[in-house]
Amino acid sequence: MSPKAPPTAQLPAGASPPDTAVSREAWLALSVSTLVVFLVVIDISAVNVAFPSIRDDFDVSSSDLSWIVSGYSITVGALLMLSGRLADSLGRRKVYLPGVALFAVGSALCALAPGPGFLIAARLVQGVGGAVVNAAGFAVMLPEFPPSRRSTAIGIAGATGSLGAVAGPVIGSILIDLFSWRAIFWVNVPLCILVLLIGPRLLNESKDPNATGKVDPIGVPVGTAAVALIMFAVVQSERWGLADLRVVAMLVVGLTLIPVLLRRSRVHPEPLINLELFRYQSFRSANMGVTFYGLAFGSGFLVNSLMLQEVWDQPIRTVGLALIPGPLLAAVVSPITGRLADRYGHRWLLALGCVLCGLGYLAYALLLDDTPQVLAIFVPVGVVIGAGIGLTVATWSSAGLSDIPQAQFGVASSTYNTLRQAAYALGVSVSITLIAAASSTADLTTMRGIKWAWFWVAGCFFLSAVSVIVTFPSGSSHDRAEPSDETR
Repeated sequence: MSPKAPPTAQLPAGASPPDTAVSREAWLALSVSTLVVFLVVIDISAVNVAFPSIRDDFDVSSSDLSWIVSGYSITVGALLMLSGRLADSLGRRKVYLPGVALFAVGSALCALAPGPGFLIAARLVQGVGGAVVNAAGFAVMLPEFPPSRRSTAIGIAGATGSLGAVAGPVIGSILIDLFSWRAIFWVNVPLCILVLLIGPRLLNESKDPNATGKVDPIGVPVGTAAVALIMFAVVQSERWGLADLRVVAMLVVGLTLIPVLLRRSRVHPEPLINLELFRYQSFRSANMGVTFYGLAFGSGFLVNSLMLQEVWDQPIRTVGLALIPGPLLAAVVSPITGRLADRYGHRWLLALGCVLCGLGYLAYALLLDDTPQVLAIFVPVGVVIGAGIGLTVATWSSAGLSDIPQAQFGVASSTYNTLRQAAYALGVSVSITLIAAASSTADLTTMRGIKWAWFWVAGCFFLSAVSVIVTFPSGSSHDRAEPSDETR
């Protein structure tokens, strides 16, 4: 890709059409990247469905077992920025493929876990691989696409992710019914092996040409520790209490380390966080909006699964089928949304999607009770939420990267995904805490607790919509392209 747009790209919007040619190599690279997105999303969605089965098998509380979700998110969040920096410096393919291999090893260890402690530890191993995959996944294929088609590429990846969300509950419920919850982790292994076999042939190497390959010896451990301590404190607050001295101490230390990291990032030539990225309004806005979105997204799926299984007492196959329609629609909407974002911009697509998601979960909270109404209410409302997910789940990624130079894709993607993963962990923690607070015993899930969690999810989606309406720049990235840094 040429380092600078031709002079015609500096003309007013509409004076010259953007380059839309996409090579065969670009589509092949996208196919590999989307395959990994598919298996990662399958794993996340299937774990949500398997949550009660794992808890019953190991005879532990929901609070303890929430670490199979939160532990993964904490590990991914803590290591994303380092992974992104290494991918840009050392080479995206060189970092990406070992990450896929580590994700496969973690999945196999999860399947073999003899107890809850081993399973949580295996999820941490899986999280290390997930951090690398998340940081380098888009960066390894986006340089092959012209800027005017990148939202389309990310939209296709998002559609694949939505298909994974469809396949996850279905495949997960069938495997749990026929074998056990362990089978949902075995599914990842052959897909990872396939990527490792074809990836070296289909993925081209790319990196930041200005990177030296060195990392900040102070900023890296400080930044990693800051994220890990803050996320650990948030997750443990549901068990120890927000006023517990251990929680307060971790929060204080983690928050104190952030200014140290920012200072190092200003002065070090290879900082963990490239603060120059925040000069782009689109990047700042996407980071803010996806934080609210992340608080709602992961916890919403978990709450729905718990409600279907534990409040309505639905068979595991019914749970899988009930969760299909929404993600299936999202898979159809997502690539269309990518093309629209390339042409018209991201702001109103994101806002509309977040509003639809918020209205859907609000409808759940207001319309549903202890009487099962799977087909009458749950599935139709889930379709509305699915439309909202299709408009947003991949569009957030393309929005955050829409104005970023390709040399900085890895660190930009990892910075953005760190906030999203932290929000996932916090959202799950808050939802489980709300459910437990509304129940008479710690291990009882009641409709009252589910409703509290749904109100929380809906509120976070609405806040995400407001933030993007107020702060995200109008128009497409091509419309905003100017020769001067002053317009960024």
